[in-house]
Amino acid sequence: MRFYIIAGYLFTAVFGTLSHFLYDCSGQNLFIALFAPVNESIWEHMKLSFFPVLLYAFFLSYIRQPEKEFHTLRDALLLGNFVGTFSIPVLFYTYSGILGRHLLAADIAVFLLGLFFAFRFAWKGKDTVRTDSRRKWIYLLTALLALLFFTFTFYPPRIGLFLDLS
Repeated sequence: MRFYIIAGYLFTAVFGTLSHFLYDCSGQNLFIALFAPVNESIWEHMKLSFFPVLLYAFFLSYIRQPEKEFHTLRDALLLGNFVGTFSIPVLFYTYSGILGRHLLAADIAVFLLGLFFAFRFAWKGKDTVRTDSRRKWIYLLTALLALLFFTFTFYPPRIGLFLDLS
């Protein structure tokens, strides 16, 4: 079980980092824009965590393990994905508000810490009955957030979270 948490963290860290450059490398492909950041806004950078963790959760669906808690790991990871994804703007605005600017090294640390929160939450929630009983809500909220990412990629609201910081 621990192997899947560590492997997932490493996979999502690498895949999320690479996806930062995917949109430009794809020639600004509109399909890729749905899943990879199209600018330097905090909202777009939340995709770096959300979609790689979602992809890894799908991968977990295809692994057959007899351990009882393994079956709720995917759902706990999807729930943890909210914690990790939304910790990114919280951490970013906290540190950049204190410093008065943002730093590349701190931005990378915020991303990695967000992933850590997602997987730590999944590890803690993998064997709880509450996670299993809320499966439908977890799936619905995950689909809703994905839809919001898709929509706001092309029609971002005019608020700070969506401003291009480059």
